[in-house]
Parts: sequence; structure tokens; C-alpha cells
Amino acid sequence: QVQLVESGGGLVPPGGSLRLSCAASGSIFSINAMGWYRQAPGKGRELVATITSGGTTIYADSVKGRFTISRDNAKHTVYLQMNTLKPEDTAVFYCWVEVTSPIDSMHYWGNGTLVTVSS
Repeated sequence: QVQLVESGGGLVPPGGSLRLSCAASGSIFSINAMGWYRQAPGKGRELVATITSGGTTIYADSVKGRFTISRDNAKHTVYLQMNTLKPEDTAVFYCWVEVTSPIDSMHYWGNGTLVTVSS
């Protein structure tokens, strides 16, 4: 079993910054991709950004140029630096990881951390 612990959410004014962190622990053979998704009130869950073990990144168009995803493979941790935050970024942000082994691949989700952008 794998556990994900997220941190860094909170209330920030428009134009502000936040940094989210997500640390994975437990039965980890190898982690392939890691990433962040979000779900705004009344909307479905959407991809924010992902990063592979090799450092290849994918961003949603709405966050390109404002958010940066990174990871520390030794610590099994993924980060999301969010700058120039907008009210429409308000959402619960969920960490996601793909844990692989010689025989299978499993996906895990964090419990979510709330980001509120408001003055």
C-alpha cells in the first residue's frame, strides 16, 4: 500500500503564490509519473500538471507559464509551485502517483488540499 501526504494549500489573494507538496510512502518499488489534478466547486476533476521520472512535463493550458511542477525522486515527493494565482484557480488539488513494479502498475490519489484564491 502507498500513502500520499499533501501539504501547502490555503487562502491566498489574487496574484499571490503557493507551493504544494506531496510525499509518497509505503510499498514503493518505483514511481513513474507523478502529478496534480484539481476539482473546482461544481466541476469535474481536471489535470493540472504531470511529470515523469525522466522529467517530462505536461501542463493544462490554463496554468502554463504560471505553475511549475517538479519532483525529488529520492524523497518520492512532487511539488507544484503556483504563481500569479487567479480566483478561478480555487479548487481542491489532488496529488496523483503511478507506482510501478516488475509485475504491475498502480495509481494512487491523495486526499486533496484546498486552495482558495480570494481577496
